[in-house]
Amino acid sequence: MNCDLLIIGAGPAGLAAAQYGSRSGLMTTVVEQLAPGGQALLIDRLENYPGNVGAEGREPKTGFEVAEDMRRQAERFGARCISGTVTSVRKNGVEFEAVTKDETLVARSVIIATGAKRKPLNVPGEVELYGKGVSYCAACDGPFFKNKRIFVVGGGDAACDEARYLARLTGTVILLHRRDKLRAQKAIAERTLRNPNITARFNTRLVEIKGDAQSGAQSAYENVAAVSLENTITGEKTEEPADAVFIFAGSLPQMPDIEGLALDEAGYIITNQRMETSIPGLFAAGDVRATPFRQVVVAAGEGAIAAHCAAEWLGD
Repeated sequence: MNCDLLIIGAGPAGLAAAQYGSRSGLMTTVVEQLAPGGQALLIDRLENYPGNVGAEGREPKTGFEVAEDMRRQAERFGARCISGTVTSVRKNGVEFEAVTKDETLVARSVIIATGAKRKPLNVPGEVELYGKGVSYCAACDGPFFKNKRIFVVGGGDAACDEARYLARLTGTVILLHRRDKLRAQKAIAERTLRNPNITARFNTRLVEIKGDAQSGAQSAYENVAAVSLENTITGEKTEEPADAVFIFAGSLPQMPDIEGLALDEAGYIITNQRMETSIPGLFAAGDVRATPFRQVVVAAGEGAIAAHCAAEWLGD
């Protein structure tokens, strides 16, 4: 399969790039291993995306709804969306070859928009109790814990957004943050702290997640039962009952193997303001890129810039 512009990843950055690439007259293909939308699919209400205010008396669209609008818009301009997992990208002469399990996609230019995934805490019990009360997606698993005692770990925008979503399902949400104040945007942090169903615990670290023993079963645990906490100032350790733990402790960049690609110390792709990477003809946009601010609106803007500059590069 040959195209002018291959976009790997169909989150907000990839879908915006697909729209702008197609509008520039480029034969554009988007390949996504899961569903179009990326991490935006996990957002219950995308209230900080420009224009997404909802009609009078109606809530803003969900991340899923916005992503679907973006996908349909890109396809309307001629972009083709396909399913697949790209494992490696290499430059072969003047073309790029993106290798998947089933085929090799050939393109004149490539945009990496593969985003990032949630970072685990790597504490005892996290892996063993995943799906049994440990989760990284409030919209996915929150409804299972209505009126339960829920702990949320993290202090950024995602943690605050998810804590507020969970606070609509239960009156007991405990937000744990290892620092002395939230690092979320001021408006989001203030709204979170004002919520009567959310209690913020600062200078507190989650050190272990404990479960109920399930006798006679292959699995060691049946459900989350308690959490062990540590005060980061005094070192004092306590244990409290818990029904669920939702973890939002940052993210890790995701990308195929690309030889010669410059990355920063955290593994994110380094680009210039034109979204150009260290490899000519290869661009990056969205959460996979080294950037100080990871938001849907930022990713969409970067995707548009990447596609515009890719079109210029192809026209040179």
